[in-house]
Amino acid sequence: MKKIYEGKTKDVYELDNGNVLLKFKDDCTGKDGVFDPGENTVGLKIDGIGRENLKTSIYYFELLKQAGIKTHYVSANIEEATMEVLPGKVFGHGLEVICRLVATGSFIRRYGEYIADGTPLPGGYVECTFKNDAKGDPLVTSEGLAALGVMSEEMFASMKEQTLKITKIVADDLKSIGLDLWDIKFEFGYNGDEVILIDEIASGNMRVYKDGVIVPPVELTKLILNR
Repeated sequence: MKKIYEGKTKDVYELDNGNVLLKFKDDCTGKDGVFDPGENTVGLKIDGIGRENLKTSIYYFELLKQAGIKTHYVSANIEEATMEVLPGKVFGHGLEVICRLVATGSFIRRYGEYIADGTPLPGGYVECTFKNDAKGDPLVTSEGLAALGVMSEEMFASMKEQTLKITKIVADDLKSIGLDLWDIKFEFGYNGDEVILIDEIASGNMRVYKDGVIVPPVELTKLILNR
């Protein structure tokens, strides 16, 4: 297989059938050994988290399929920590989409003078950042994306609508086992003219609380899968 991209938490390979293979790694985003999905660098390694993230992704991709939401998911091999997906071109050089249900993390670091940590954001707040470690993953607006030729405003509207729907499905599922989703990070791409969810839906990309205390990624995965 030809490696076409090496990411923080996954490597990407080209398959002979035209699809793509994602190889999940045990690296997590964070800083100084502390997990933080809002960070743009690998901060720690957790043994086995790659395989557990894959299991969580499979669970949620299947849930989205039942809800009629198309994603890039095709199949997976848990033992090898790999997932086969449809080819989806990223927007620009990579775009991350964050849906925030509660103000915390980097949102507070930017806007803490206006809002307190832990303040609910009713309906969900969607923001986008370019994947650019050197520039600290800069924020970008829908108008900015259109002006830069990265995506049309119609594509952005579709992406935002899907983000809110998917976030609600994940949040409702977590709520059913006594967990509160505070924020979650996605990546979208395009297949033809269609905007679809790509990458993963895993514990390492969401901030979840139980009884007011953040749930670490490994424990979160166990709670999601062992219900």
